[in-house]
Amino acid sequence: MTTFCRTTLNYAARSVGEGRLGEEIEVDVRDGRAAELPGLTECGFELVPHASAVEDWTDDAEIASVHYPEMEELARHVTGCDFALLADHVKRTAEQAKREREQSPVRLVHSDFAADYADIAREAYRDVHGRGEAALARNGVTSADVETARRIVMLQFSRNLGPPKMDHPIAFCDSRTVTPSEGQPFRYTGYVAGGRAFDALAVVAPDDPSAHGWYVFPEMTPDEVVAFRTYDTELVPDGKTHFTPHSAFRDPDVEIGKPARFSIELRVMCLFR
Repeated sequence: MTTFCRTTLNYAARSVGEGRLGEEIEVDVRDGRAAELPGLTECGFELVPHASAVEDWTDDAEIASVHYPEMEELARHVTGCDFALLADHVKRTAEQAKREREQSPVRLVHSDFAADYADIAREAYRDVHGRGEAALARNGVTSADVETARRIVMLQFSRNLGPPKMDHPIAFCDSRTVTPSEGQPFRYTGYVAGGRAFDALAVVAPDDPSAHGWYVFPEMTPDEVVAFRTYDTELVPDGKTHFTPHSAFRDPDVEIGKPARFSIELRVMCLFR
């Protein structure tokens, strides 16, 4: 199996009583392009070819009008869901001067939703306005349809918009190598795409650093995305890993900021009737 690099990832501390906020663990990040990965359903993430019609990635209005419907269609394709709703996005850049809807890459091994996210997900489109209301109308869905959906999957897409080689690419952990108990809930309120507070998951450092299988897709272009699952109401009741740990990491071959990462991520709510 081809190794992309050996680097350090920031995990949640195994022993909270020692007062440490986290643990830096050296891991091997493998080349996902050279690996025989089983795909989204089994390992939690998948590289998908996708050329967008967006011409200006700095124009948030164009992203909303052009890219949201594109990614809803892609979400339906890769999951087989009946409806897919997308109402917001965030761009990641390591540059100091940030425009609206931009945040720094997250250098913490985490996933976005704890096991109790179902109620928040079902209420997310209740009395919604703006882009959320537009998402319902665009897909012919009502807020009642969201709350009564048999199954909800939160699917995220990550697309590189900058140079193929960057300082802080994103790595994904094979969800088959992680247990639900390794996710440590913490309250999160700082996500720029939506102001609703929720419990995210910080992933605890494994006793054996090689236990988690980490992958990156080197030199991604704007014509491909990584789709990764961050929540699934079908997996939680069975005690299965419903999340896909991910984290930005330092590419040791690239000096910080030369070039800085510039990417976009989108969360899509996939509904199954």
